[in-house]
Amino acid sequence: MLYGRQDELATLDDLVAAVRAGAGAGLVIRGEAGIGKTALLDSLAGTDGVRVLRAAGVEAEAELPFAGLHLLLRPVLDRLTALPDVQAAALRGALGLAAGTDSDGFLVGLAALSLLAELAADRPLLVLVDDAQWLDRSSAEALLFAARRLDADSVGIVFAAREVPDFAAPGLPELRLAGLTDAAAAELLAATTDLDPGQRDRVLGTAAGNPLALRELPDVLGDASHTGALPLTERLRTAFRARLRGLTDGVRDLLLVVALDGTGELAVLLRAAARFGAGSDELDAAVRAGLLTVAEADGRIGFRHPLVRATVAHDAPPGRRIAVHTALADALDTPAGVDRRAWHLAAAATAPDEAIAVALTDAAARATDRHGHAASAAAYARAAELSEATDARLRRLTLAAEAAAEAGELDRSIRLADDATAALAAGPGGRPADAAPGPAVGADPRLAARLLSVRAAASFWRGHLGAAHRAYLHAADLLAPLDAGAATALLVEAVHVGWYSGERELTEAYDRLAAALAADHRATPNAGDCEATSMGRLTLLGTGPVIGRATPTEPAPDEAMATVRRMVRRPGWRIMTAALGIVLGQDGGTIDVGAEEVALAHRQGRIGRLPQALFYLASTRAFAGWHDAAARDAGTAAELARATDQRQWAGRLREPLAYLAAVAGDEARVRQLADEARADAAASDPDWDVPWVHWSLGLLELGLGRAEPALAELSTLAEQRALFHIPAIRSVPDLVEAAVRAGRPDAATEALGHYRRWAAHTGQGWIAALVLRCEALLGDDATAEPKYQAALAGSQRANRPFEVARTALLYGEWLRRLRRRTEARPQLQAAVRGFDRLSAAPWAQRARAELAAAGDAGEQAPTDTLAVLTPQERQIVLLAARGLSNKDIAGRLFLSPRTVGYHLYKAYPKLGVLSRGELPAVVGPH
Repeated sequence: MLYGRQDELATLDDLVAAVRAGAGAGLVIRGEAGIGKTALLDSLAGTDGVRVLRAAGVEAEAELPFAGLHLLLRPVLDRLTALPDVQAAALRGALGLAAGTDSDGFLVGLAALSLLAELAADRPLLVLVDDAQWLDRSSAEALLFAARRLDADSVGIVFAAREVPDFAAPGLPELRLAGLTDAAAAELLAATTDLDPGQRDRVLGTAAGNPLALRELPDVLGDASHTGALPLTERLRTAFRARLRGLTDGVRDLLLVVALDGTGELAVLLRAAARFGAGSDELDAAVRAGLLTVAEADGRIGFRHPLVRATVAHDAPPGRRIAVHTALADALDTPAGVDRRAWHLAAAATAPDEAIAVALTDAAARATDRHGHAASAAAYARAAELSEATDARLRRLTLAAEAAAEAGELDRSIRLADDATAALAAGPGGRPADAAPGPAVGADPRLAARLLSVRAAASFWRGHLGAAHRAYLHAADLLAPLDAGAATALLVEAVHVGWYSGERELTEAYDRLAAALAADHRATPNAGDCEATSMGRLTLLGTGPVIGRATPTEPAPDEAMATVRRMVRRPGWRIMTAALGIVLGQDGGTIDVGAEEVALAHRQGRIGRLPQALFYLASTRAFAGWHDAAARDAGTAAELARATDQRQWAGRLREPLAYLAAVAGDEARVRQLADEARADAAASDPDWDVPWVHWSLGLLELGLGRAEPALAELSTLAEQRALFHIPAIRSVPDLVEAAVRAGRPDAATEALGHYRRWAAHTGQGWIAALVLRCEALLGDDATAEPKYQAALAGSQRANRPFEVARTALLYGEWLRRLRRRTEARPQLQAAVRGFDRLSAAPWAQRARAELAAAGDAGEQAPTDTLAVLTPQERQIVLLAARGLSNKDIAGRLFLSPRTVGYHLYKAYPKLGVLSRGELPAVVGPH
């Protein structure tokens, strides 16, 4: 019976009801040790009519990738054959059942979701994970990904975790447990013990509503050591020690084996315990004493409460702990136990041991193959501690720092890099401890450069731009005499950081990169050098114009981008290629790169790479006027960024979403996204005024006919660091229109001069068309008409529908102002049709008003037949209308097929159709 938890039980009842109704649900129960988290999970496990999968995080396996997921899914792995092949392969590879695949850990999460959905097709499923703070990171990420993607699957995933930062679960609701009320605590105490009033009051005061304390503290009331002002956790440990004192040595040895193993596998435990003369009799005695439990489902051995395990492990003498770890390592001398064996050997080591270091290094490599980068970092770091040779220690520390960076653990990465840098400095010829940061004299420059790169990347993501810039330049200096290609690659990264840092940093990095490329005359460059050289040249082409540097006439931007697309294979550089393509106006090439990266990520199952690839694809499609496709890309990317906890990309995806909302005239949405972006920027870089915010707000005001505030927003983009960014250059046509409408055309003169030079540099006809439109707006009536006509033709040839409609509107307005109404009407009618197709409501309203003034009442605004759908339903309906099956759609959107079918059947009555065969006629040309 649970005392005083009526509200919490009601919350769990609601979750079970939702799961029974076919709506997936996730929940995190948080609270201190002994507060009742496990008891609430027990109550869920007893739910009638549902299937239960249950597991707990194991502290001893926190460094073994996917150990927790394997423990949870082990009873149902026979159902893997029901999954799509790529998902089944990813899950088998992660769990060590087959060779690893080239996918990422998030595909493992999707595979887990699909497996859970498959099980829930039989009957509702509850997944219960206790001690989630001790899950290995790979398992935690996979299960959290699945929990965030639950929708129409009859699955509930409930985590129980301590109040610690080790298990962050953004996006999931949380149920926080406080201590029991005085009345409930008294009721529980009365039901479990028989105390006199004085003892009862003492226990109630000490326990502070903690249920475990209420049950255990009566056993130590007479213990003199308990009279001090000890923390509650230590008082509970004292209670458990009282139970341990009456046990035999053999039982205590068995308990220590179980505590240090942590997995509960009976065969392994008994093999190890036999070393100390303990066996099944001692196991029975520990169960009778209420210290161990045996799971009915699989016979695994566990402690009654984590504090029992902690007490047993903490109180054991060091020598006994070493002996038990050695025994466990011997018991795991099998291929399946090789990684656990390595960790037990490491725990037993008291001095450097190269054989154990090699075993841990091999375990780290296997963890990397299974995308367990956090586990890999831990194994490399421990291997470094056990290394006998200095060079091996440095190499392993460097690998550990790089793996931690790959896992996104920036603090850990920098600590490891600091350790390695200090070791470099302490070597022969090293610098004094108080010397300035940098490479040690005589240190291995390649290792030093790798460590500086780790530090630079971590500094960049933390917003420490100056430190990142200096570290990349320093690393390039170290490598320049040894590997020109690698040095060039680091200078490319320095230019990237310079875009965000300021004019001085950007110019310095640009000049260094230009000098490196000019000095590179080697006759037989290797493939890596060619890759770096082609990327460096494209970087110079994209950066030079914005800082006033003369750029070479060859290669042309489109040729340079084509070369990079052929040469570059680094995922990070492929994404940077897309960014530089936007800077250079190469929208067609950028869309191609983005689409290629999206397709590649789908083929390889690299879900984590999709948000950034989709960001550039969505942004460029939005700029090109392909708004429906851009909205689908941005919506998918934003969902995936949230599901994979990629906060930096979730933030950046606000940009295309805000641009599209501005075009649509959704003022509330634009301002919400702008406020969120500014709040994020203030937290990391208070001096950074997010450029796209001004562009989106300016475009919104312009579309709504409010020229003065539009001009105020857009004018700020020519200032300070924003000057170097895409919104500053691409918003110039909007700035020109706002300035003309506000009666201040001179406010756009300088910006238009920059825009003309950019147009000439890019060689793109669609940009030249926008220059002509700007000149028509700013010029006199005698020269305007041929420029409007040429601008209109140029935008039409480039298939940029938003710019075609805007140019037609401006041309039609100009014709009407000259009282040429008959000629104005076809232009304004075309503008209305174009804006309607793009759902650009305020622009269409302006065009209709102009058309009415030209003597044509026009047509009413069309109704968006899909407006009745939710964003998720809209995405699914559009894909279904193109003929994709539920399974195909599920793969595209990273949902389960059951969820896809659920949304389709919800959408049909809203659209007035009975089947997917009717969708193409309703959806139309989206």
